[in-house]
Amino acid sequence: MDQVILLPYLTIGHIIPLVQLCYNLATRSRQKKLTTVYTVVITENWLKFVSTYPKQDNVRFVTIPNPNPAPPFDPNHPDYVPLHKSLETSFDRLLDSTDLPVKFIIVDVMMLSVFDAAYKRKIPAVSYWPMAASMFILLYHARLMEERHAIYQTDASGTGKVDYIPGLSPISLADLPSSPHHIFYNFERNLPNWISKSNCLLLTTIYELETDAINKILAKLPIPVYLVGLKIPDLPLQPNLLSNEPSCEYLSWLDSKPQKSVLYVSLGYLALVSVAQIAEMLAGLKLSGVNFLWATPGGHLNGDFGSNGLAVGWCDQWKVLSHSSVGGFLSHCGWNSTKQSLLLGVPMLTFPIAEDQQINRKLIFEDWKNGWNLKTGSFVSRETIAMIVRQFMNLESELMINVKRLEGICRENVEKGGRADNEIDCFIRESEKNWVQDFI
Repeated sequence: MDQVILLPYLTIGHIIPLVQLCYNLATRSRQKKLTTVYTVVITENWLKFVSTYPKQDNVRFVTIPNPNPAPPFDPNHPDYVPLHKSLETSFDRLLDSTDLPVKFIIVDVMMLSVFDAAYKRKIPAVSYWPMAASMFILLYHARLMEERHAIYQTDASGTGKVDYIPGLSPISLADLPSSPHHIFYNFERNLPNWISKSNCLLLTTIYELETDAINKILAKLPIPVYLVGLKIPDLPLQPNLLSNEPSCEYLSWLDSKPQKSVLYVSLGYLALVSVAQIAEMLAGLKLSGVNFLWATPGGHLNGDFGSNGLAVGWCDQWKVLSHSSVGGFLSHCGWNSTKQSLLLGVPMLTFPIAEDQQINRKLIFEDWKNGWNLKTGSFVSRETIAMIVRQFMNLESELMINVKRLEGICRENVEKGGRADNEIDCFIRESEKNWVQDFI
């Protein structure tokens, strides 16, 4: 018996897709009657969250101590480097004391320091990229952008285009990641070391969505690249006509609304959005007259939601987006939310906040054309919000044609026998066949 260790970056948007990949790999392993155990390493404060996942005999969650300081979102934060040193030390100790031989590890690329720990123990390492391929290729060319003296923006006021990144269509300065100098510098500086210690790269996207960016990655990297698709819950892809869960308030509320009449709103953790903008958005949604369900994980909204709104602290986003009454998704454009909307054929109203969300907005609004843009400036008024929301929910035929076309492409990719299915099988075969010899 041996094990595969998976190490996500310690935020919910990174934990969820890697855990889903873990269950996918573990299920395939069990079907082949293999004895490999899949071990997900998380910190103690995430144990309650993962306890909601189904029990499976070849999947387990192992904790390391909560880092001190707690994980910051911003790589420019003064605690960012001490945080990673703390995690590296804890992971070192775990590798030294683990009860089963380690076959290989799958590491979120945000956890760059872990690659050295695996390499010095001659443990094969798999790099896991939890964002769009377009974000990867943008960061890959950080030095090129520095040489061109691009002016990076942290709000929507930037003008001009960056039109020289191989694999990307022209991108506005406003769509570059926030705090880019530190993200770019950290990624570009560590790229040679990280690549040299990785056996392969897993991309959570599909070829048809990001063809040019993926082609450039395949051409530039000296390691195999596998397109493992848009990882999703192990739930049917068929939309829910009704929830059949009357005890759940928000699903019962959705059941009471007409088909395609509800705008689902989720902007991630609201701490990253100004109080004034949140209040203005709530006022705009009420003013629009459109039914809306607003999920606020990790926080709560204050105020009156009118006769057309409902707010919840948490909801099952997959079930909400697949509900027949939901006709649109107002989103911060996190990659997980973007993938779910693609798979379920729900058009997006984009309101990016930070990190990779700006480039995801570009993909949605400019490249794929499966959504509209709501963030028209650094502050969006209630009148503008109400007007755009009303127009958006009267779904244009051209927009819905693109939405349905992309839904079909994405579903075909992730279903059994699709490209993502085949790429995962290929990844498993290569890990069994070749990596054992790499350190001999």
